[in-house]
Formats: sequence, structure tokens, C-alpha cells
Amino acid sequence: MRFSHVYVEKDVVDNPIAKKILNTLKRSVVIEIERYGHFFNRPRQSYLMQKKSLNIILAKKRYDFIYRGSYMCEDFGNDEFYHTSNILNCIYSCDYCYLQGMYPSANIVVFVNIEDFFDEVDKLTKNKKIYLSISYETDLMAFEPFTGFLSMWIDYAKKNKNLTMEVRTKSANVNIFENIEIPDNVIFSWSLLPQPVISMYEKLTPSIDKRILAIKKAIEKGVKVRISLEPIMYLEGFEKIYSDFIDKLHSELPLESIHDFNIGAFRMVKGQAKKIEKLRETSPIFCYETEIKNGICTYKNDEYMKDFVYNELVKYIDKERVFVK
Repeated sequence: MRFSHVYVEKDVVDNPIAKKILNTLKRSVVIEIERYGHFFNRPRQSYLMQKKSLNIILAKKRYDFIYRGSYMCEDFGNDEFYHTSNILNCIYSCDYCYLQGMYPSANIVVFVNIEDFFDEVDKLTKNKKIYLSISYETDLMAFEPFTGFLSMWIDYAKKNKNLTMEVRTKSANVNIFENIEIPDNVIFSWSLLPQPVISMYEKLTPSIDKRILAIKKAIEKGVKVRISLEPIMYLEGFEKIYSDFIDKLHSELPLESIHDFNIGAFRMVKGQAKKIEKLRETSPIFCYETEIKNGICTYKNDEYMKDFVYNELVKYIDKERVFVK
């Protein structure tokens, strides 16, 4: 990864993780700052321009380490569903990503005080079991060669039996499965969509074939794998494209070895959708008919789309392993 500039909070200049990251970015211009928010939250920033030339900010997280899981996300039957993010923003550039409607900046924020995150999870799991998604506002697996955070989280999960940890990813990076044993309380959740959808909406992400190869490697290593068929995006020839896609998964993956599946259509909060529609004027996202349902923007025929994919999928797997949001 290359970043022209690295902004470092003065409080983390001597942090070991910050030093490690800076050591890999010797060609970058390093600038010390007081607080990341003064730089990250500036008004009138150009999100898409920043995406073309990302900068990185090394910072300290000071509060709000853990959040309750969003009602818009699948909780897989877990009442104690939470999420956390020690990286904000992503190296990918998916047209539908809610982050571009959430943050004023596309630059990457890395919170290097990961031990403080672990301390907060310790407190939360002292007397109860929780389900924690740790790759909620980024793709930790894609950043792993750069930060090592995912390995640290996995090592932590090995010691916390009250924790079930989900790692959401589109990455094809499989090195972690060669270098570290993945415990049973860690689930890797791959987002998979048909290649025409990836090509249209998921810029800079690995192809479906590369993701399938990564999933195969994970399964070979005994990793618990989930497949997330979301967000289902509409495009011309929807039925054939998604039917062929499910057939491809059946022919190329041992579906009986997949822990479970989830299905969800494109959706986002109304306010975020308005920002993204303005930001992505040339994107086909909003070319198809959408509507607002209880403050959520989604396709007008979202139920049909979910039902179609569900019915294709359950031709090959048990219904009990499919969650539909």
C-alpha cells in the first residue's frame, strides 16, 4: 500500500504499532497532528478525489470502542450483537458502500491502541457471551499485511471464550491461514456477488474467482466460513445472472462445509442514500426503482430479489443454514 502522506497524532508517535506502520511507509511524508478529527472531519472535502490518492492517519481511539449492532445488519440470532472498528474507511471503492455517506473523508484512520479495544471487550464479556463483528467499517483482512490487526484480534479471541468474532471481508489474502491457527469462535464471512455485479459496483475488489479460491483455502485449514450474499444489486438480466452465480458456487465450493449463508438486498439509511446519490451521479445504483421503507432506501422489488436468490440457494443447501435480512 502506498500513501503520499501519513498524519500521526502526537499521542501515538511512540506507539509500537504506529512505528511499525511508519517503517513500511518510508517514502511517505509524515506530518504530526494534535487530533485526527481536526483533519478527518473538515468540511467541504472531496470524497471521490481523496479515493484516487488516499492518505492515512494514525490515531488513538479515546472513547466509544464498542457499538451495538445495527438493526440493518443480520445478527444471526445473537441478542448480544456488537461491532467495533479500529480502522475507519476502506481501500476498496464500492459504489454502494454506506461509508461514503457516513464520513466526510475517504482517508484511512488507523487506531493503533488496539489493547484498549481488547480491554473494552474484556469488560463487556465479563459476565456474558457476545457476538462481535470486528471488520465493520473497513476490511481488516485486506489491511492485514500492513497492520497485523487481524492476527492480534484472533490471538485475543483464543483467550476469550465468551466471544464469538466475525471477520467480514472481500479479500483474497490467504496468508493468514498459513501463519496462524484460527479458533472455533472466529467466523470469516466472505461477501460474494456475481462477477457482473462486482465489475459494475465493486471497484478495486478481488474477482469472484479469487474470493472462491480464498474460501477454499480457509475451508482446507478448518476455518469456520460464512458466505454473505449481499448486498443483492439489480442489473439487467438479474435472474439469469444470479441463477448462474448460485450454480457456480455449487459447482466450485463444498457448500456442505460452509457454516451458514445470509442474503440481503441493497439498503441504506435515507440520509446516506441522498448523499451517495449526489456523490455517485454516474453510478447505476439509483437508475433502478428504489423506495423509502421505514427510513431505509432499498429497491422497490427487494423482496422479490431476496426470494429469488433464496430459492436458488436452497436447491443445494438446507434452509436452516440461510438467514434472510
